[in-house]
Order: sequence, then structure tokens, then C-alpha cells
Amino acid sequence: MFPLALDPIAFSIGALKVHWYGLILGLGALTGLFLVIREGRRFGIPQEFFMDMLLLGVPSAIIGARIYYVAFTWDEYKNNFVDVFKIWNGGIAIYGALIGAIICAIIYFRYKGYPFWRIADICAPGLLAGQMIGRWGNFVNQEAYGGPVHETFLRNSLHLPDFIVNQMYIEKDLAYHHPTFLYESLWSLVGIVLLMVLRRQRFMRAGELFLSYFIWYSIGRFFIEGLRTDSLAFKGSDALASLINGLWSPMTGLGFEQGYLDPNYGNIRTSQLLALLIIIAAILLIVIRRTTGAAKAHYSDPIVSTKPQAADPVLMEQEGKPEQNASTPPSVPNHPPLEEEKKEQ
Repeated sequence: MFPLALDPIAFSIGALKVHWYGLILGLGALTGLFLVIREGRRFGIPQEFFMDMLLLGVPSAIIGARIYYVAFTWDEYKNNFVDVFKIWNGGIAIYGALIGAIICAIIYFRYKGYPFWRIADICAPGLLAGQMIGRWGNFVNQEAYGGPVHETFLRNSLHLPDFIVNQMYIEKDLAYHHPTFLYESLWSLVGIVLLMVLRRQRFMRAGELFLSYFIWYSIGRFFIEGLRTDSLAFKGSDALASLINGLWSPMTGLGFEQGYLDPNYGNIRTSQLLALLIIIAAILLIVIRRTTGAAKAHYSDPIVSTKPQAADPVLMEQEGKPEQNASTPPSVPNHPPLEEEKKEQ
């Protein structure tokens, strides 16, 4: 008797079907927002700033994720362009989501007068929290899984509970598969703890926590992506493919095997190559920003907007009110003292 998969539909309201995937992504976004607002409060940044950021960032991320996916699977859409907009049929990529969200953040932060790197540092753990929870949406949908494994590996080696083991049975393949969603979710959880520890260290400079997020996530993504069987891929040089496979080879020593990649589809997984490039770029940025003095501010330094009227909704409301009495000092944002004071190094 084959195990029954979870129903991807959480509930229905008339003809409207509410999917677990959407609910889980929403929970991930709200959890990330909670962490960001809580940390932003230490710097006196209004919670409305981050709530508006989420409202703008989510659609930007969805658009970026879709464009990224379509760009790498253009052959599937070039003759049916209208299908590009049918995002409910699936087809998004997390790196595209990050690109879309970052572009939105650069514009939004500039409009509000906040330095990009400082706010991005605050958001880093929240991003990982969203990804950690969001991967469980893939679990319910039975997607983004790895190559086939024996049931005993899941039960006896990984000691997974029945509901995960049963969901990893893919009926069309008549086989159990690697729960790559779980690997990435746990990797993200460890990353959240790591980032929260790093941000309390006095040596951390502006932008370095955000770049550390990219380094950590990309390391995990590089190795986990190699297990998947549905990776976006392209045909590249054999030398580059051999380099990537060689870097991934330590996983074989841990008892893992690469997921099958159709050679007619490609020999290089796009996310693996991009992960390597991001790791290199992030390390270089940290070094360059340190050596050139671009990263002068420490993580714990106060964050002040150059456009307080745009950054603080209270001040925006006061713009349209009559001028205050000359004896009354103007209202300014309240920036409470930080838990840690800057020390000269």
C-alpha cells in the first residue's frame, strides 16, 4: 500500500481554493517581518517603514522570480507568450526573487533616506527566516525534491517522522526522494542563529551581515542543488562542469549522490554556478569595502535617515499641519540608545 500525499488545498471558500503553499509563504513573510521590526526597533526605525517595505518587496520578488525562471526556460514560453503570466501554474526561482527584492529595496531605501547596506543588514536574518519556512510549501506540493533514495535511508539514517517520509514518496516515480526542502530549511535555521550572533560582534561593519547571508545561503544552495532532479540548467563547457562536480564531490563521502540531470537539457546547474559567483562576489565586496573605507560604519552604529519626513510617518502627517509655536521644539524621530556603543578599534 502506497503512502498518501498531503492535500495541497488547505480549505475552500466557495469556488476559491486556498493552497497550503500560499499560506506557508505568507507565514514565512510575516515571521521575517517580525524579526526585522524587532531589530529595527533597536535603531529607532518605525515599524511602518518595514511593513511598507514588505508590501512593495513581495510583488517585486514574485516578478523577479518569474522573469528569472522564464529567462532560463524560454523555449517553453516563446511560442505561448501568454503562459508567461500564468504564474499559478508554477515556475519561480528564489535567486530571481532576491534580485527583484533588492532592486525594490534600493529604490525604496533611497526614497526614505536610509543607507542601503545598514537596512539590508537588519533584514538579513528575516530573509533567511522567510526562506526557512517557505521551503515547507515545496514539501506540501511535492516539488523541488532530490534524487531517489531508499525508504530506510529516510527512516533509519535521517530518522524522519512518518509524515515527511510519506510525502517524499513521489507516485509518478514510484520511489522515495531526498527531502531537499528539509535540508535547506535546516541550513537556513542554522544561518539565522549565526547571523544573530555575528550582528552582536563589534567587528561587523555596514553591509557585512547582508553579504554574510549571501555567502551562507549560497554555500548551502550549492550542495543541496546538486541533489535535485528539477534544476534549471544550461549547456556549458565540460571544464566548468567538471570543476563544479569536483567541488560538490565531498557530498559523496557523506553518502549522497547527485540528482539526475538530463545531458540533453544541460550539464551545468544554473543555481550552482550562480551560488559560486555570489560567494566570490560577496567575499570580494567585504574586502574591497574594508580596504577602501566604504564600510566605515559599524553594525551597532545609529541609523539616521537623511529624509526624516519621508522615513517617519508621524513627521509626514505633521507636514500638512500649521507651523509649531516658535517656543516649541520641532518633532524629531526618537532614536533610543543602542544596546552596544561603538568603540574605536
